[in-house]
Amino acid sequence: MDTQKSSVLKEGFLVKRGHVVHNWKVRWFVLKAEQLLYYRYEGGKRDSCHRGSVPLRGCEITCPYLEYENRPLVLRLKINTSEEYFLEACSREERDEWAEEIGVAARRLGPVDATAPSPAVRKSSLSLQLHSVNLSQVVDSMHDVHSGIKMSSHVEQGSTYINCFSGSAVVDWLVFTQLALTRVEAVTLASALLDEGCVRAVGVKSVAAVRNGALGEQFIDDSTALYSFAASFKKRGSMKSEKSVSAVELSGRVQKRGYLVKQGHNVKNWKVRLFVLRSDPGFIHYYDPSKDDITPAGGFSLRGCLVSSLDDNGVPSGVKGKVQGNLFKIITQTDRHYFIQAPTHQEKMEWIKAIKQQT
Repeated sequence: MDTQKSSVLKEGFLVKRGHVVHNWKVRWFVLKAEQLLYYRYEGGKRDSCHRGSVPLRGCEITCPYLEYENRPLVLRLKINTSEEYFLEACSREERDEWAEEIGVAARRLGPVDATAPSPAVRKSSLSLQLHSVNLSQVVDSMHDVHSGIKMSSHVEQGSTYINCFSGSAVVDWLVFTQLALTRVEAVTLASALLDEGCVRAVGVKSVAAVRNGALGEQFIDDSTALYSFAASFKKRGSMKSEKSVSAVELSGRVQKRGYLVKQGHNVKNWKVRLFVLRSDPGFIHYYDPSKDDITPAGGFSLRGCLVSSLDDNGVPSGVKGKVQGNLFKIITQTDRHYFIQAPTHQEKMEWIKAIKQQT
């Protein structure tokens, strides 16, 4: 994850509030002299194409921004088109450092030239106020046996895909059910479903669009672009937490906080989580930063834990996917193995040192 380019002023994970659907997503941010770029981060690696950018000339920064009750570490960027970006850091120090670095870059650029034409505001065509749409309810309606979207088998480039539907069929259905007023609005809503993981691309054409398309261009209104329901979404909607976190576990003093990438135990995918290390008693808890829930998604005692750095040459045993660089492993007293990736080598070594002090 280390970037060698000298033009990068700062980079790291932040949680960004969406423009269309007001949910929160972890993104990898890269600060450059004139703009702040953000990337999707999946499978332990950053996408090659950025998802969006924030122009810094004339950018106004509000830090701290305390309008979100469960998110006290937010800063707000307001650009010269009056568009706003809300970004959450993992700690007050990290938030303030981002605000300072962005502010320095913006001041170097100077004020906006009043005679220059203002950039076109992308949102003009997006009249649909998707922040008020409940995506899980949309998916439930799509699943309805009688009035939902019809699934069938499709053939693309010699391969057969079962239980799927085309992009144009989704757009047709959203307009017909009046969940969207126009096809443009329907594509916007479908893109949100795709971004949230409610539906997934399954065909060659749709997968290529997800990998290579810019933000807002990843869902295709096309009869040959194929999609299906994500199996994990149905489970996620019905799952209830069966774990209760002891107050004792959370009573320790916070020694370290930060965004790390963790491999799942059941589904071996990689997800960014906010890790919090506490002492007296020594515990690590991790949180899903996309949710407002203050309850940890998981955690474990550090008593008797073993922590070790993993070699960056090749993929270590137990690690799924082509995930390399800045990996370390924690083995708990109950012999559960956690594979974790840090953003940089320095952060990896800092985490290992902090964990060893509590074991």
